[in-house]
Amino acid sequence: MRFAWICLFAMAPPMRAAGPLQLSLKRAVEIATSPEGNTRIQLSGEALKQAESRAAQARAALLPDVEAAFSEQNLTRNLAAQGISITVPIPGFRFPTFVGPFSTMDARVTGSQNVLDFSSIRRFQASKVGIAAAKSDVSGSAEQVAAQVARAYLAAVKADADVEVAQANVTLSEAVLKQSENQKAAGTGTGIDITRARVQLANDRQKMLVAQNQRRSAQLQLLRAMGVRLDTELELTDKLAYVPVDAITVEQAKAQALKERPDYQAQQERERNARLSASATKLERLPAVAAFGDYGANGTGLNNALPTRTVGIQVRVPLFDGGRRDARREESASQYRSEKVKTNDVKEQIELDVRLALDGLQSAEDQVKVAREGLELAENELTQARRRYDAGVAISVEVTDAQTRLERARDNQTAALYSYNVARIDLAQATGAVRRMVQ
Repeated sequence: MRFAWICLFAMAPPMRAAGPLQLSLKRAVEIATSPEGNTRIQLSGEALKQAESRAAQARAALLPDVEAAFSEQNLTRNLAAQGISITVPIPGFRFPTFVGPFSTMDARVTGSQNVLDFSSIRRFQASKVGIAAAKSDVSGSAEQVAAQVARAYLAAVKADADVEVAQANVTLSEAVLKQSENQKAAGTGTGIDITRARVQLANDRQKMLVAQNQRRSAQLQLLRAMGVRLDTELELTDKLAYVPVDAITVEQAKAQALKERPDYQAQQERERNARLSASATKLERLPAVAAFGDYGANGTGLNNALPTRTVGIQVRVPLFDGGRRDARREESASQYRSEKVKTNDVKEQIELDVRLALDGLQSAEDQVKVAREGLELAENELTQARRRYDAGVAISVEVTDAQTRLERARDNQTAALYSYNVARIDLAQATGAVRRMVQ
């Protein structure tokens, strides 16, 4: 049997190692905003559950409260301790002051129902608004996480682009070094030209090592933002690119943000919740009406138990509680005013975010255009410098200078494209449309 298992194992095809995770920006945001994704998403989901539980508690004050109880006791009593003293006009007889032991049994169902309680009704309304605010907070957390992941993804894409640029620079330096060696072999070059080319190659190789390390760091930051295991290998499918954005005015962007931003909607609902809570506190001064009753059987045992009941109406009228009610009323009114101030502050912050995002997008778009032109000029300059060097009408310093400017132009283009895409995310976050943008 053991030999058979060994043969089967030997004949089985070798297990293939799982490849890296193919990850696009859309997929990264979907993973991060899933219920098991980013920590902030999980916490906002738990906050929603807590708000729903608080609403259920507030609703319970408006529903019947029914309890059942059964008790059976065996007890003794000292009547004198209860102030009971019975004198019997019978010579030689004295009524006992200690009685028992005796048994008693009671099985009973009790219930109560608030018939009219304006304060409890208003608190229930406030709790439902609290659920709406918690749902908006969940959506707001999803927007923030989506923006965070999008920025981390762009940083990782930029790191990939930096590695590609560094590799291209190394390839170019190797070609220039080969050209210098050929020129020296032909008798038109010098040893200093080769040394200069080798120095440039060494610098480019070191930059490539730095870029590779930065790429690993950027991918780890992306995995952390997504809430994925840090030992996951990634292969990013998106690249830095220029995607035009539809023209939009400040007023249009502001109106869209006030309509769609979840944090503003959540703050408006918190303000409404505070207003209803303050109203509930004010309504505590009104009378409240409740009905109550019970039904059961009691006796010394089950064999002689008799049914008994209680039915009644209770009216509670608040008179004086030492000022606690007035203090709660002032506190809730202050909380309502605080929420109004916060709502106005969020509204002003939205306008600031929109203006900064639009200005940043315009500046980044201009940088992309300038970087593209600079890259074309630098490529032409290097081509001409290498031709002049081959023709013997220029020295290697001219080639090295042109090579340095080309590398700088490549870095400028990568940085400009990265800044532009980050500006797009900033504008989408300012208007509450990050998740829609990455679709």
